[in-house]
Amino acid sequence: MQRGGRMTEKNVLLCARVIGAQRHRNRLGVSQQLGAAAVEFAMLFPLLMALFMGTVEMGLILYNKAVLTNASREGARAGIVLRNPKATVGEITNVVLQKSQSSLISLLPTDAPQVTVLQSSPAVWPNTLQVSVQYTFKGYVVGAVTQVLGSSSVIQASTVMVNE
Repeated sequence: MQRGGRMTEKNVLLCARVIGAQRHRNRLGVSQQLGAAAVEFAMLFPLLMALFMGTVEMGLILYNKAVLTNASREGARAGIVLRNPKATVGEITNVVLQKSQSSLISLLPTDAPQVTVLQSSPAVWPNTLQVSVQYTFKGYVVGAVTQVLGSSSVIQASTVMVNE
């Protein structure tokens, strides 16, 4: 702030006051921005946690589907093996429950899987054995969404094999 090429004391003080006021305004703006960011984070945090938990639960559902598929396959293998006497429905069910219950993961307490064994007639060719498994998955996010929609998260797996 020069007047005619020379700097006066009044001009220097005026410049210092203007610069100081701008710095003070900048400091207030930064703290207000930090407060706004904290409020935005507090509003979005529950949504982010729900998305994260939903992703974890979907992974658990896929894992449990693979476990049930393998358990039904093991039960079918136990039932089709050529032996005398043939494996009973109870023995096949026990094999499936043994294989599945030790590996299933759930965030909330759930019931044991339901096993259905269907044996075709020996007179019909091919003589097949079908082992089906149903499991109700209960979770925090997926479970809440399915309850709101009026359904449940039932995971199913089925295996059909030909008897030896």
